[in-house]
Amino acid sequence: MDSTRVTQQTSTTLPLRGEMSHDAPAPRALWRASFAGPLQWALDGPGWRILRTITDFVLLWAAVVLALGGPNATLHVSSARAPLLALPPLVMILFYLRGLYRTRLRALVLDAIVPVLSGVSVAAMGVATLGMLLNGEVPAQDDWVRGWLFALLGVGFGRIVLAGAQRWARKRHLVGKAVLIMGAGVVGAQVARRLESHPEYGLVPVGFLDEDPRSVAEVGGRDVPVLGTIDDLDQTVERTGVRHLIVAFSSVADARVSRLIQRCQELGLEVSVVPRMFDTINDRVAYETVGGLPLLFFNAVDPKGVQFAIKHALDRVLALVLLVLFSPLIAFAVLAVRLTSPGPALFRQRRVGRDGKVFDFYKFRSMRLSPAVDDEEEDTSALGFLLAGDIAPGGVEGADRRTSVGRFLRGTSIDELPQLLNVLRGDMSLVGPRPERPEFVELFRQDIIRYGDRHRVKSGITGWAQVHGLRGQTSLAERVEWDNYYIAHWSLGLDLKILALTFAALFRNAE
Repeated sequence: MDSTRVTQQTSTTLPLRGEMSHDAPAPRALWRASFAGPLQWALDGPGWRILRTITDFVLLWAAVVLALGGPNATLHVSSARAPLLALPPLVMILFYLRGLYRTRLRALVLDAIVPVLSGVSVAAMGVATLGMLLNGEVPAQDDWVRGWLFALLGVGFGRIVLAGAQRWARKRHLVGKAVLIMGAGVVGAQVARRLESHPEYGLVPVGFLDEDPRSVAEVGGRDVPVLGTIDDLDQTVERTGVRHLIVAFSSVADARVSRLIQRCQELGLEVSVVPRMFDTINDRVAYETVGGLPLLFFNAVDPKGVQFAIKHALDRVLALVLLVLFSPLIAFAVLAVRLTSPGPALFRQRRVGRDGKVFDFYKFRSMRLSPAVDDEEEDTSALGFLLAGDIAPGGVEGADRRTSVGRFLRGTSIDELPQLLNVLRGDMSLVGPRPERPEFVELFRQDIIRYGDRHRVKSGITGWAQVHGLRGQTSLAERVEWDNYYIAHWSLGLDLKILALTFAALFRNAE
């Protein structure tokens, strides 16, 4: 996201505007470009698809063998139980059709839950149908249920282990795919920074190609060098060994970019493109053609439509259930706050929600009251240093007045529980962008592109930005980007995914 609120970084190893670094890339870049060996082949190369296929095959047959009673029983299976042997090939065919063997940039276990569950379940129904056709009856219920359950558990476990192994190896830079980025402007630099800070994507930037790169200060920092122009593609590929090119925004004419992509295909490079108007694209985009001309149809989310009405109804039901379930914990927190420091148990602050409506936001008080701020938990007079750069307000602002109980409440996110009252009142949702104080909203609207989009939906207790680590005093521009992604791609499934990730995050210290 092009923002005027960027952290300006400098590096003496990077060329200034108009200069090119035609020297060999830094040793770190060359080391990263030289990923090779069995681990790379298996976890981040051609062997990744083979490994997943073999793992599914072995675990599915193990599930069938266990369901039938062991190897000996499998060798002497009766005709009534024989249809169960069709379960592994049926599951693997359905997985292939659902794209579960397609290489993805990042393997997320939550994204595979529904396809795996539906694939195994449909295959199990296929086994039952096959039994009816061949024998006039469904295979024995115990065998059929065990086969379905063992297959589901086996495949799920296998995919969790493989995804975890790939993520572990990528985060330690044991495997990865070295990439060039065409375009050393704001978007290209943002792509490089994002890949550097999230190695779990498996793409490691080693340099840029650009005709006229913008200065480091203009783009908010570049940690890898500009290696040349697009005319230097062949030499750069040979020198660095990269196998992937990302086309970001640049001043190069589209015709030359098209020829560059064709040349990459001739060299065997994979190509990814950051599309124009990327901030308006979501997963509801439809692809059509008029003759040979492709057209993309943008379908926007309607925050005042029926689906959001269902979301808000479910919010209130779940909030009521959670308040009942957590009532002993809430009572304990109230008692602990009141006994350990003078003042009210609840902290109240004005925040801005949907359509710019201001409401009272509740949390458990975690700080000692200060005469300078009365009942306000945060001293906003100390925020000047935060607002000078790309840093969002939050966390401990000004003097640290947290109590020992307050530290615990914040670290475990128990201090957020009173916001369930905001959900019941209809001011907030369980999932959505975090609400901000009115004085900051007015400031951020002036400086951050599309900051106001967050007020199209209700604010949330948790959100897409928060589950990706953007809490407290973190990058404001990135937080806005993640929140706008949530709004553009919203679905009930995405809400459930965020709630699951939030639950997992409760086992980590929130601060």
